[in-house]
Amino acid sequence: MRPAQAGFTLIELMIVVAIIGILAAVALPAYNNYTRKAKFSEVVLGSQGVKSAVEVCAQDLNTIKGCTGGTNGVPADDSVGSKYVTSIVTKDGVITVTPKAVGGIIADDTYILTATLDEAGKVTWATSGGCIAKQLCK
Repeated sequence: MRPAQAGFTLIELMIVVAIIGILAAVALPAYNNYTRKAKFSEVVLGSQGVKSAVEVCAQDLNTIKGCTGGTNGVPADDSVGSKYVTSIVTKDGVITVTPKAVGGIIADDTYILTATLDEAGKVTWATSGGCIAKQLCK
């Protein structure tokens, strides 16, 4: 009769450690990207009120020109007291949101929205800025 096995062999333990290492190597970068995107969502949300005001302004003026911060019902350009947003600036229907350099986000990761008014009076938005390359705002 063979004695009962007392535990795991060294090779079994090494295989488990290797599997955990591989999972960690894949999961940590994905988690870091997820947390940066979650923080950047506040930058995107910071533009929503100004975006609505620019749309109303464009409807009133029948043009995007003149839809600038502090005029025609568009909120004044502001240094925002948000944890992740430094400032929101609007000029002729172009909204530029500058994030704070915190939590993997840098000030160059700007979020820029450019309004276009078509003949039917519909406002469409194009997204650009430094956030595109890092896939934070797409």
